[in-house]
Amino acid sequence: MRLEPRDSVNLGWQIGAPLLAVIASMAICSGLILWAGASPLSAWGLLLKGALGSTFALTETLTRATPLIFTGLAAAVAFRAKLWNIGGEGQFYVGACMATWLGTGMITLPAWLMIPFLFLSGALAGGLFLLIPTWLKTRLKADEVVTTLLLNFVVLLVVNWLVFGPWKDPMAMGWPWAGPRPHPSSTAPCCPCSCPSRACTWVSSWPWPAP
Repeated sequence: MRLEPRDSVNLGWQIGAPLLAVIASMAICSGLILWAGASPLSAWGLLLKGALGSTFALTETLTRATPLIFTGLAAAVAFRAKLWNIGGEGQFYVGACMATWLGTGMITLPAWLMIPFLFLSGALAGGLFLLIPTWLKTRLKADEVVTTLLLNFVVLLVVNWLVFGPWKDPMAMGWPWAGPRPHPSSTAPCCPCSCPSRACTWVSSWPWPAP
């Protein structure tokens, strides 16, 4: 048996295949929920309520989903260009740190201008960081899979140093939490960049090794 790519895929399959994947995943998860002795309908209802059931739930969902969506989009574009960029995680962390640094005292802008500025500055910082493995590939023929993957860990150590060092909140009771700084602009609470230091705090919420 040999798998071959289709020459063309009609619109029905383009829409139906992801839907079938979601339905199959939900069916499997429902079986596991039944096995645990709970009601799948109640579980799915609680899931929807926790994600979309209130303004707070919706803003929290967007706060956590937006970075993942943009990081996934960046990886998809690179893969379509036959560039195996495995460093999206590290590039996202670099962008989050740049948005934190610029958005908490370095730049003073109106709210309507501050939000897109932070998005663009974070994207630019992540893109510039990608120049390192690009240079290694074009000049030294280094495999971008290896270089982008290993640079993730370099960035993790830098973020670890920031949240346990210069950016650590002295009132955080030992948690890796970026300290509050003067906010030069007032931004919409539903935007993930409404508190720029939150981006680096979200990054620092992973179980980092002790310094």
